[in-house]
Amino acid sequence: MATGKSDISGWLVRPAGIGWWAGLLAVLAALTTHTVLVTSDGGMDNGIVVDAARTWLDGGSPYDDAHFLYFPSAVMAAAPQALLPRSVLDVLMPVLVVLALTAGWVCALLLHRVPLRSRIALLGLLGLVVGFAPFAQLVRLGNWTVTAVLALPLCLLLASRGRWVAAGAVIGVAVALKPLLAPMALLFLFARRWGALALVVLVPAVSSVAAAFFLPDPTGFLTQTLPFLFTADDSFLRLYEAGPAAVLPRLGVPQALAQALAVAAAAVGVACAYRRWRGPGPEALRLAETSAGLMLSAFLVSRPSYNHYLLVVLPLLLAGMPYAGSVTRRPGFWLALVPQLPGVTWPWLESGKRRAFRDFVTLCVLAGTMAYHAVRGARSARDTGGASEGEETGRGEGGWRAATGGAVRP
Repeated sequence: MATGKSDISGWLVRPAGIGWWAGLLAVLAALTTHTVLVTSDGGMDNGIVVDAARTWLDGGSPYDDAHFLYFPSAVMAAAPQALLPRSVLDVLMPVLVVLALTAGWVCALLLHRVPLRSRIALLGLLGLVVGFAPFAQLVRLGNWTVTAVLALPLCLLLASRGRWVAAGAVIGVAVALKPLLAPMALLFLFARRWGALALVVLVPAVSSVAAAFFLPDPTGFLTQTLPFLFTADDSFLRLYEAGPAAVLPRLGVPQALAQALAVAAAAVGVACAYRRWRGPGPEALRLAETSAGLMLSAFLVSRPSYNHYLLVVLPLLLAGMPYAGSVTRRPGFWLALVPQLPGVTWPWLESGKRRAFRDFVTLCVLAGTMAYHAVRGARSARDTGGASEGEETGRGEGGWRAATGGAVRP
């Protein structure tokens, strides 16, 4: 429990100086500019989606490319990019990706009612940019995972303010763009928000069915993409998959056993996420950690599963650091991130073919820490369990002090 201004929470929520903000802007500008100079089509992964839209505009089927793993609705969403000159797209997409990642961080801060001018607001984003390698990788790739990085904290922000239907619509739109957040349907199930859950399902379903009628191969997602996802028989993608079902066979574990272990771990993770939902602590913290548990469980079992998927949950957890009961107070959380430190040379693991082993360690340790935190419970969260009322009402400084457990002034 935070007990006063000597606690790290008090230091974190105080305003950051203008010089630090200038430094953060310089780092973001450097990353964006470098990406513009070294990529095309807004990044390799964005290029796959844009090429699929170009193929459709030329009369072909976007699902002829086995690496296009999105719903038909994503084809329509990518069509405007396909109409832009490549020179414009090369500049526009890196800028939009960085802005979307920053907006996701802002939503995570607002969810936890952390002052936007605070030191944690600055240092958290700076730490993600320079201390977590998948951040820069996601910007360079232009992967549409960025839509989930923005949509999840926005959804939880709306839910924390009682706007569950709007939260469900946000997840539905995100799933229509990329199915990554589909496991979030379980959160609405836990909360028994049936109207919101209906939107999570109906928005991508209706938009995809409607879009499919405009494709030359309306059933391409069902006949080509789904079989590819289930078999995942792609030597290129397999090198970068971080899930147990992909990594353990490379270490000599039989494929069937590896898949069974992944499914079992995911099932345990979902059960622990439900335990966290029913556990103590402010509502914002329960929303964030339950959602993180659900998504990490999905990453354990999904094929494919890449390291930049972790950016979907990491900002949510980092923004809750000032809370005494946050999972970020556990050493396992920080140890899980060590393999992702840029510039650290890991013997025998530096080649692209072996990078997935580092990602596997990060994913499994982070998921294990979340499960342990959910089952054991955060003792500080129990101590500040009565703070959730003050946090939910959002009465400014008083609610924040109660939620963090100390006499701090933002």
